[in-house]
Amino acid sequence: MEARVDLKRDSFFCSICLDLLKDPVTLNCGHSFCQVCVDGYWDSEGERNICQCPQCRRTFTPRPLLQKNVMLAELVEELKKTRLQAADLCYAGPEDVACDSCTGRKLKALKSCLLCLTSYCEQHLQPHLEAPAFRRHKLVQPSKQLQEILCPQHDEEKKMFCRTDQQVICHLCAVDQHKDHHIVSAAAERREREKEVDQSRGRIQQRIQERQEGLKLLQQEQKTIRDSADKAVKDSQVILQQMIQDLQRRMSDVEQQIRSRQETEATGVRGLQEQLEQEIAELKKKDAELQQLSLTDSHLVFLQNWSSVSEVSEDTLSSRTHVRPHCCFEEVSAAVSASRERLQDLLRDTCTNISLMLKPQTRAEFLRFSQDITLDPNTAHSWLLLSEGNRKVRDMGKDQSPPPHPDRFIDNAEVLSKEPLTGRCYWEVEKIGIVIVAVSYKNISRSWEESEFGCNDKSWSLWCHDSGCLFTHNSIRTQVSTAPSSRVGVYLDHSAGLLSFYSVSETMTLLHRVHTTFTQPLHAGVGLGNKSSCEFLKLN
Repeated sequence: MEARVDLKRDSFFCSICLDLLKDPVTLNCGHSFCQVCVDGYWDSEGERNICQCPQCRRTFTPRPLLQKNVMLAELVEELKKTRLQAADLCYAGPEDVACDSCTGRKLKALKSCLLCLTSYCEQHLQPHLEAPAFRRHKLVQPSKQLQEILCPQHDEEKKMFCRTDQQVICHLCAVDQHKDHHIVSAAAERREREKEVDQSRGRIQQRIQERQEGLKLLQQEQKTIRDSADKAVKDSQVILQQMIQDLQRRMSDVEQQIRSRQETEATGVRGLQEQLEQEIAELKKKDAELQQLSLTDSHLVFLQNWSSVSEVSEDTLSSRTHVRPHCCFEEVSAAVSASRERLQDLLRDTCTNISLMLKPQTRAEFLRFSQDITLDPNTAHSWLLLSEGNRKVRDMGKDQSPPPHPDRFIDNAEVLSKEPLTGRCYWEVEKIGIVIVAVSYKNISRSWEESEFGCNDKSWSLWCHDSGCLFTHNSIRTQVSTAPSSRVGVYLDHSAGLLSFYSVSETMTLLHRVHTTFTQPLHAGVGLGNKSSCEFLKLN
């Protein structure tokens, strides 16, 4: 344990300048002074060789060579820091009551006077403590609400409480305006109220404990969700990796079987080739003999050898040279292709089911996939007017004379978005009047009936009327029982083939959902009835 040394502060003051020592030097007599001060003192004495201590008058001959007292200098520096810290502790901070009489940086108030309505620090409080004129002044603990402590009518401290009027009053108010009221002391009322405060705090602390327990449960639930999701991801990766490895093994097996069959077929073909080559050689030899026989001049020789030379063996290979060994491999390719299609169907159905299980449930979850939609003016029908940065469209009922463009709809008041939509997307539209909310491939027809959203196999649409709505695709209409609000939300999971329409108000109500296969990127589309309008909302 450190020993605490309590030194007199006078030990650190110079007796010449009466201030803290600066560059302290210590004489042989033990007294310390500022080096500048003692040098100046000795210089003023006149005698250069005889010097006295300014404090004890001890004489030094000759004049001593002064050396700085390093330890004492360090102690003085520490004392300076302590004094500054002590001074800072006396100054008023933002939460303290400041002395009203201080100028410049104000000190903390020690007391407040109810009669002066002023707060005082220790120094400025002295007249109230010493002067007889201030004996009747009422000093209280420092307060920033002095005006509230005093009764504005009687300038008396409010020490009473009127339970009838539920207000703090002074004793004069108690016998005047609050006569015959239920009056108690402010201290007594506070004791009663403190009981209620304690009860309220008890209920609050109980609620805090309940909330903390609920928070722990939610944190545990969050951990459970995270662990479950991590496990699902890990298990899915393992299963899919196993499927990939199994497919690779199957691919290796199929390749090995094909190569084995190829070698078998090739061996048979090579045997036939060798036999054919041998027969060709024999036939060529027989042909040469016949040719030689036909060139002989002797009739006798010709007739004697004709029967033996002209004999030709039966042709046994002609029926086998027309075999097509590659036909079986084409059947293998067809079988693998069919397996791929079945696997794609299975994976698509699985992906759709997973997407349905994991689809957003609340609007906040849908907004995570929000997509900014801007309309393409080059596709807008000539009666349509775009505004709000090409996010709003209105049917004007007459030609707006836009420049010609091959992408422009000709026969229906429709428009497509600029942005192609893939992955998972969500957007909302605010509609007025008869509006068709749609998604479409970009290569949809621009004219005649084939261009109307929902009347072809390239678009899916929700026809929204005041009385209800109708889902249409490929000219097949499905009545929707729920009438939409003025705001319609659209959720698209392109890879899973999911398209959902929602009525958005305080809650989200599913209007219609589609399970299909999208073969191209989609574009948001809008079709308008006469003088109707629609706006794609900014959701971020």
